[in-house]
Amino acid sequence: MRIAALLGLLLGLAQFAPASAMPANLSKPQYVAPQDMIPAPQDIAYPGTMLLEVDARDHDQGIFRVTQTIPVARAGRITLLYPEWLPGNHAPRGEIEKLVGLEFAAADQRLEWVRDDVDVYAFHMDVPEGVSEIVAKFQFVSATTESQGRIVMAPSMLNLRWHQVSLYPAGHYVRQIAVDATAIYPEGWQAASAMRPKSARGNRIVYEKTDYDTLVDSPVFAGRHFQTHALTNRVHLNIVADDAKFLQPKKEHLAQHGALVREAEALFGSHPYDRYDFLLALTDEMGGIGLEHHRSSENAVNREYFTDWDSGPGRRNLLPHEIVHAWNGKYRRPAGMWTPDFRQPMRDNLLWVYEGQTQFWGYVLGARSGLYSQQDTLDALAAIAADMDLRIGRTWRPLVDTTHDPIIAARQPKPWTSWQRAEDYYNEGLLIWLEADQIIRRESRGKKSLGDFARSFFGGRNGDWGVRTYEEVDVINALAAVQPYDWAAFIAERVHRTSSEAPKNGLTLGGYQLAFVDQPSAYILANDKRRKQLDLSHSVGLVMGAKGMIKSVIWDSPAFRAGLKSGLTISAVNGSAYSDEALKQAIEKNRGQDGKIDIFAKNGEAYHNFMVDHSGGLRYPTLEKITGEGADKADGIDRLLQPKTR
Repeated sequence: MRIAALLGLLLGLAQFAPASAMPANLSKPQYVAPQDMIPAPQDIAYPGTMLLEVDARDHDQGIFRVTQTIPVARAGRITLLYPEWLPGNHAPRGEIEKLVGLEFAAADQRLEWVRDDVDVYAFHMDVPEGVSEIVAKFQFVSATTESQGRIVMAPSMLNLRWHQVSLYPAGHYVRQIAVDATAIYPEGWQAASAMRPKSARGNRIVYEKTDYDTLVDSPVFAGRHFQTHALTNRVHLNIVADDAKFLQPKKEHLAQHGALVREAEALFGSHPYDRYDFLLALTDEMGGIGLEHHRSSENAVNREYFTDWDSGPGRRNLLPHEIVHAWNGKYRRPAGMWTPDFRQPMRDNLLWVYEGQTQFWGYVLGARSGLYSQQDTLDALAAIAADMDLRIGRTWRPLVDTTHDPIIAARQPKPWTSWQRAEDYYNEGLLIWLEADQIIRRESRGKKSLGDFARSFFGGRNGDWGVRTYEEVDVINALAAVQPYDWAAFIAERVHRTSSEAPKNGLTLGGYQLAFVDQPSAYILANDKRRKQLDLSHSVGLVMGAKGMIKSVIWDSPAFRAGLKSGLTISAVNGSAYSDEALKQAIEKNRGQDGKIDIFAKNGEAYHNFMVDHSGGLRYPTLEKITGEGADKADGIDRLLQPKTR
């Protein structure tokens, strides 16, 4: 009876068991997880010193030719890695597809290698008995067009990035791997790097022995047209240009760059470097970049950076941003973003501190140093606040989730950026830290500011270009130590939750309010010129590119509701041939009218009329000073932008 009852119970339960979605007669394999064959990194010294020689002379074809000698302590399996997760990129951006012609040899005997079938950045080989070193030879074939990636070799300059032209042995922290690096540059070119030459013979430069971590963190700019200028006794501005005629920095330009360094060191109360080298390329031929390092930064801007100085602020906020990273991002780094080698994934969830506060201090130091005028800075804040308001994807995607965008999107174009969101932690982070600064000023009655947090949190020992990590709770505690406040709730609200609008309270507390006018600021004009666009985001919701091509459409804007999308080409506006000026005139002519703007656009081989319902005219963001009762006390932004060393 017991057996019968048990069988009955099992049969009864069986009728409730989930049915398989796959037919029973199909083959069904079982998954077996692959075995990780790559040694985990250990904090122990690698035996011997790697020798790395890079021939960078073939700038015509963009080919780096590499010979690398790697010592080995014993026979058996060795795994060599190509850098994948790159500091400052916040994502796996190693261009391994450009590593070609790879050969290994030991004692003149060719060694066969095999790529790991899970981690394609890893190469395995067997080292024979009696071998003390292996020699790798390969080429890094750099991009020759923008569609292939960033161009790092141009007719008159190059950017040698050591992670692109080297391998390293698995199983060790990269700071424990010693390396002697040599570079051969084109004849007559000069080079600059945070690393210093040990010897030089013609165009062959042998650099001081260092560790692999520092090597990767010390890129080179080299060029035919080159200048170097001492900004302070520790900091140099090294400039390469497409043509000598662009190498014309005036004395006052250099003075403002020097003021930037002094203002930064005064802000943080220390200097986490023994020396610092700005690497600045004035170029339309080499790819643009702004990338931070401990003791240097890679910066590529338009070639008229100095010669067009008076036409607007241009890219003069780039160098302030990058030098702030010496403190915020390099010396103090989120724990999830520090890794022992270049294989371990980074966790980017604190980029709203790493990049957001750097963006904030970059604009502040730009104003304090004179690189940006106060009006340019206010115009930038207005544009940033208004643009962030258009990122209506905030209603479904909180700011913290955008910190994963470097991995998710890899800075590829998006069809609906305002709804998808992008790397908003930069500029929305700026607005959050502006609000934090103004709260501290208000709560302390003007006695303290975010500068006190910067000094206590990011400051340290002079010359210490190591790394100190932190978590979000450390940020909250450090803020509370400067000024008691519910910072945990503030960060939860601003960073971790969805919202309906950008955090603009910092503007209000600082004495300004966002408004709109019918003329663009110099900041907006300069931004449009650099990006080769016409930004009409705040009127019809369009950003136009060249030749009538729609670059982007703001989600739920008048243009969006009319059915427009990025990639369409506008042929006519209100029956007249398209031009940027014709579109602006049509928008302004419709101000206060009941009619619609007729946009005739081509989509592939078809043409359509899109009726855009917008009667608000041209609208460009600006900041207005708040007036009325108590306004004289709300001057926090004005005080924030005042220089500290002049």
